[in-house]
Amino acid sequence: MDNLKGMRIGFAVTGSFCTFSKILDPLKELVRLGAIVTPIFSFSTAHIDSRFYKAVDFRTDVEAITGNTIIDTIPAAEPIGPKKLLDLIIVAPCTGNTLAKLAYGITDTPVTMAVKAHLRNNRPVLIAVSTNDGLTGNASNLGKLLNTRNYYFVPFRQDDCSGKPNSLVADMALIPASASHAATGEQIQPLLR
Repeated sequence: MDNLKGMRIGFAVTGSFCTFSKILDPLKELVRLGAIVTPIFSFSTAHIDSRFYKAVDFRTDVEAITGNTIIDTIPAAEPIGPKKLLDLIIVAPCTGNTLAKLAYGITDTPVTMAVKAHLRNNRPVLIAVSTNDGLTGNASNLGKLLNTRNYYFVPFRQDDCSGKPNSLVADMALIPASASHAATGEQIQPLLR
């Protein structure tokens, strides 16, 4: 993972609130490895208090870890492409809503704008999926992005095969290793855990 040193990474967080605590250690690891991490928040992440985190507390924690101010508006995310500000974007967690928007090119949040702007430079996007409908309504969107150039995935599994048989969640601990592979144009394997 030496290739992450000095890499400019956008770390985009969408509203899978139950997953927020699971991304903090991988985020710390990216910083420890020498990556320059710019956090990007969806509107939900930036503004909604949940039973897992208050929005202001999560913002404070992420900014303290990265040492950078969060991008949380569409106008602030748009220059990522024209100015070639990032080498890699990680979307973690990536909700089914965001997955669908990425699959269909819908750009109506800071995260989707950041990804769209970044992809114009043919640079990699790493997805850490976290959705309750990954094997139903979003299965086609997952399949579409798995077959789309410059998209890579953190290995994922069924979240709770008996209680929520359609739910998928990425192994967030594998974000740094997956980022290292995506940065070189490779999908980390095995994809299914």
